[in-house]
Amino acid sequence: MTEPSVDVTAQLGARCQLGQNVVIMAGVRLGQDVTLGHNVVIHAGTVLGDGVTVGDNSVLGRMPRPAKTSTLKATVNLPPLEVGPGTTIGSGAVLYAGTFLGADCLVADQSFIREKCTIGDAVIVGRGVTVENETSIGSHVKIQSQSYITAWTTIEDYVFVAPCVVTTNDNYMGRTEERFKFRKGPTIRRGARVGANSTLLPGVTIGREAFVAAGSLVSRDVPDATLIMGSPARPVRAVPEREFADNQ
Repeated sequence: MTEPSVDVTAQLGARCQLGQNVVIMAGVRLGQDVTLGHNVVIHAGTVLGDGVTVGDNSVLGRMPRPAKTSTLKATVNLPPLEVGPGTTIGSGAVLYAGTFLGADCLVADQSFIREKCTIGDAVIVGRGVTVENETSIGSHVKIQSQSYITAWTTIEDYVFVAPCVVTTNDNYMGRTEERFKFRKGPTIRRGARVGANSTLLPGVTIGREAFVAAGSLVSRDVPDATLIMGSPARPVRAVPEREFADNQ
């Protein structure tokens, strides 16, 4: 068995449980009753609140390392990753520095959350989900397995994103310098729902309580409380008020 490696400057609260081969780097702060599985790596400065659980083989608080050819340059002096109390992180997950994750969230196995993201309370990030950099996610959001949330996306409270949804942020697909002026992910307003295998094109806004049917290609803004479907998606009817998030 390999004992945990804990830097002398790390602070561990009462009743923390560490698995085999855990690495805790300088300045890490763990609250009370934190549980770390086997082979977990906690990078420098990371803060985990009380009652956080982290599954085997997860990596928390690492710094971004973009490719040499990437248009995004490495960010220095990012603040540490912070994970709120009661949150559970599954096995094989990777969370970058510079991100804040609220209380009572679930980040499932093999999920990936980039730097400079802000995620509210009671959020579910399903298995294999990718959340790219500088994304804002509200509270009580559910993002189901294998969905891709592109950089510069905004998701408000009580949004539901079904499995395998794809969001995009670059209409120029990497060509011309002009693209940098228009690069933007979708905005999904409070209470909206996006069906499985839908694709949201750059910069579109999904209105409050709107419903995007499964398999839709969304190329333009969606009005509030409107059901759309198709490729390209078109309005079909109003969403009944009994389905609104505030009425649940």
